[in-house]
Amino acid sequence: MSVLLLDVGNSRIKWGVLDDSGVRRTGHISQARIRDKGLQVLTTKIPRRVDDVFVSNVAGTTFATRLSGVVGAHCGCDVRFARTDRQGWGLINGYTQPRRMGVDRWVAMIGAWAEIQGACLVVDAGTATTIDAIDAQGKHLGGQIIPGVATMATALTAATSDIPAVRPAPGRSGADLGMFGRNTASAVREGAQNAVAGAVDRAIRTLQSNACEPAVVLTGGDASRILNALCEAPLHRPHLVLQGLAHMLEYAQ
Repeated sequence: MSVLLLDVGNSRIKWGVLDDSGVRRTGHISQARIRDKGLQVLTTKIPRRVDDVFVSNVAGTTFATRLSGVVGAHCGCDVRFARTDRQGWGLINGYTQPRRMGVDRWVAMIGAWAEIQGACLVVDAGTATTIDAIDAQGKHLGGQIIPGVATMATALTAATSDIPAVRPAPGRSGADLGMFGRNTASAVREGAQNAVAGAVDRAIRTLQSNACEPAVVLTGGDASRILNALCEAPLHRPHLVLQGLAHMLEYAQ
């Protein structure tokens, strides 16, 4: 049996195929391209011969309806959507209203917990950066949501008259004095990247000061920009949400 897994985010759609060999045949496409060309451009990328489709979607209900119709017709099978639960797969959700948590965060935590089985900090660095803490017993302690690197830079450009549009650049070591920009563009770029890295570092230190030594699991499109800047070396898992979806299917509750 093969299952098409889809991680539908605000900026990109990622996919992979789960079969007896694990998650393979991964790829991604930008939401910008789908807006320009339509969802049919996605069907030129994803496989047709699968038995099931399982989706983590944070792009809204209207997009989910369109996606279900187009992908369901392409693959000739039902399209199912993951949802955030109060507990499951060894985790207890810390939200007072679990359904208000983005499903991608829940699925990413399931993927991280399946691998770590211990205290961890799950960081998804994308359009928004989410930081979720899990203790050694699988209890979600809560999380944080901050603007992502590109979102911060874009917000500064929109809110000021003299700050130019800035394209994110590859990250650097946290100890590199190049973090202090010598022109406005580099100052914005370095500031945004270090704001995200600094938030993650503070979360790590706060957990450590409360007798928790978390593994840091990092995913998302901006992961490479902060990968070498953190105080603790993270586990980089580019397909963490896909891994979480796979685990949910393999160990159905």
